[in-house]
Amino acid sequence: MRNIRSSLLLAAIILFAAGLAVSGINMRHDKLLSERGVTEAAPETTPDSMGFVLTAVGDCTLATDITTPQEGSFESTVEALGGDYGYFFRNVVDIFASDDLTVVNFEGTLSNRGERQEKTFAFRGSPEYVNILTSSSVEAASLANNHSSDYGKDSLTDTAAALTNAGILAFNGASVATPVINGVKVALVGINALDPDNAEMTEEYIRRAKINGAQIVILYIHWGIEKETEPGEDQIDLAHAAVDAGADLVIGSHPHVLQGVEKYNGRYIIYSMGNFCFGGNTNPEDKDTVILRAGISVDENGAYIDNDDISFIPCMISSTSEYNNYQPTPAQGEDRDRIIEKLTERTEKIAPLPLRFE
Repeated sequence: MRNIRSSLLLAAIILFAAGLAVSGINMRHDKLLSERGVTEAAPETTPDSMGFVLTAVGDCTLATDITTPQEGSFESTVEALGGDYGYFFRNVVDIFASDDLTVVNFEGTLSNRGERQEKTFAFRGSPEYVNILTSSSVEAASLANNHSSDYGKDSLTDTAAALTNAGILAFNGASVATPVINGVKVALVGINALDPDNAEMTEEYIRRAKINGAQIVILYIHWGIEKETEPGEDQIDLAHAAVDAGADLVIGSHPHVLQGVEKYNGRYIIYSMGNFCFGGNTNPEDKDTVILRAGISVDENGAYIDNDDISFIPCMISSTSEYNNYQPTPAQGEDRDRIIEKLTERTEKIAPLPLRFE
């Protein structure tokens, strides 16, 4: 009997210690999110209307493939900076800091484990590179893309852990991020539509998010064909289906170039954001990109308000046109005019839609 009591006492002590450890991790994660203005607690009251400002950018690849020349690579740039992680987003951090939520497509891995997969390009950066995001007011990252497991499943696990431990919301497939921002219940859904099985789950994940109480559903989806400047019919059909299922904003990636914008049933679809902080190429021919800024509001019933509060900030992925220095920068002069014209023309090929630029 004494042995049984001793065993029970030991088990109780172990469970208590485990509970303290989990509680400590959760408290640390909540504190980091709170410092970034993002909470995961439901609001107690609902005023007449609530809203938040979202900023979104395209592909952020914080690495260069090891099979390519390393001179001028992302890693060599990091090494030369000697720990100045704020360098990369220095020219846009004020924009990110002025919103309530900044979302990126994180295309690559942050890991020291795994083996390079058999593919043309594979990206693995140091877990310390997460400081590039945390020092630049980035609060959320989609891992729903074809490079999130470039070094196997372990590299995906490590990337998600590095982001989460730094207070960044990571989302991918069934792992939906559900922050409450300024009282609005939000679901961040990431879909890698290059995987047919994942693409088929798009509507289901959105419906689940709505059933679980999301007032706003933001879909970040990876699709299309690289370097294609117009969305394919499969993209358009899937985007429309996503909106019909309950998505309030659809943001696309993968083509590495800008594609047009559509408004469908009162919701905006940005078919491709292009690259942003892109370590995958030391000098890509097309360095044009944009920052999306969206003012999203719900009424007293929690329903999305169609207010057309959508604008774009023309940018270059590099602060110099001569090569890629991995420092995205708002475009000026002729560069700005070209990007505005480019996005406008590509939008008109889908359907007439006036765009607003900052």
